This record gives sequence, C-alpha cells and structure tokens, in this order.
Amino acid sequence: LGQMALKLGIGVSDIEKLCIWGNHSSTQYPDITHARAKIDGKKVKLSDVIDSKWYSGTFLPTVQKRGAAIITARGASSAASAGNSAIDHVRDLFLGSGSAWQSIAVARHVSLE
Repeated sequence: LGQMALKLGIGVSDIEKLCIWGNHSSTQYPDITHARAKIDGKKVKLSDVIDSKWYSGTFLPTVQKRGAAIITARGASSAASAGNSAIDHVRDLFLGSGSAWQSIAVARHVSLE
C-alpha cells in the first residue's frame, strides 16, 4: 500500500480493497481489480489512475521480491510481517471491520509425492 500511496500522492488509509494473492514469495500477485483510492475527495478505481507500465514494471516486481529484500536487509525472514497479518485477521474476525475488506488465510494440503 505504501508504494501505491506514494505513487498517487495520498495516504495509505486512502486506499482500500487492494488484494495480494499468494504467499510471501515471488509468486504473490497484487490485484487492483477492485481497489479504490480517495483522491481529491473522490473514490476512484486504481486501475483507472495507475499507469499500467509502472504497475507491471515496478510495482508488481517490488511486491513479489519484498520477502527476499527483507531477508537481505535484515538478515532474517519476514515472519514478523506474517505474524502481524495473522493478528490483524483474528482481530477483524472477532471484532469485525465494518464494510472494510478482511484478509483471510486458507490452509491446504499439498502433497509432493
């Protein structure tokens, strides 16, 4: 969200419904299909105001490499980020989030056999 907010010159809290599919790896995909931003008091679709070249050439690769960048910078994993997400999810699950979208994790079994 921070990158997107900087690009648009707005606050992080002015962006909603931006989804990131996948886990903390290079396979994750930020999806702006339903994302909205408040710009100059109006809610607009992110896909209408974000340059597609910047999205695919800068934003997407940066998001996908975030975990590796944290490991390189800190010498440790991004587990704290995942932990914060879990805490936020449980809080919203039990206390609600009004009309705001919530994150969710789905466990699945993957067999390598």
